[in-house]
Amino acid sequence: MEQSSRAPRYGWQGRLVHLLLALALAWPVQAVARTRLIWAFGDSLTAGYGLPPAQGFTAQLEAALNRDGMAARVANGGVAGDTAAQARARLLWGLRGLGAVPDLAIVELGANDMLRGLPPAQAQANLDMILAAFRARHIPVLLAGMRTAPNLGPDYAHAFEAIYPTLARKYRVPLYPFFLAGVAGQRALIQGDGLHPNPKGVAIVVRGIVPSVKAALR
Repeated sequence: MEQSSRAPRYGWQGRLVHLLLALALAWPVQAVARTRLIWAFGDSLTAGYGLPPAQGFTAQLEAALNRDGMAARVANGGVAGDTAAQARARLLWGLRGLGAVPDLAIVELGANDMLRGLPPAQAQANLDMILAAFRARHIPVLLAGMRTAPNLGPDYAHAFEAIYPTLARKYRVPLYPFFLAGVAGQRALIQGDGLHPNPKGVAIVVRGIVPSVKAALR
């Protein structure tokens, strides 16, 4: 049988389709950044005690990360007055309430244990169980440390402040040594109660912790 010399019907359309597909595959596509979920799990310092919601820690941290080009939502898991034991008791239902597994948990606890003069070993045991629960669920943690009030004496200070580096080493999590760095003791940055940062103080806390948050998310 004689082979036809004519090109197959619609051959040029097929070649055009292949060309367009090749161009589409070669065209750079800008990736859409996924919004990271951060859970600030702590006491009144993360809850934003005494401040309007927009000026608290979680709101200011979220705004700072977004300004730096990191799509993030910071959920407020702070409860004023919570000791480490009270926070441990609400940890699991708090996680369920998020509706999603967080990309990072910032654990800021222990200040109320210290202010009440509770035994450091007790605070350490409860924080240990909190970190173990996060690890069991494969949730990365940034641990925020706390320092003691000077009236508690050097022995208490030594035992309490050692909690945070000890647990950070045990669970191999990053440690932000002192949550109130640059703010504690500065009257112009503290509310009238002498304990909680005002909006300017929160801004300094956020500025200090943002690099650690970014590194932990990476």
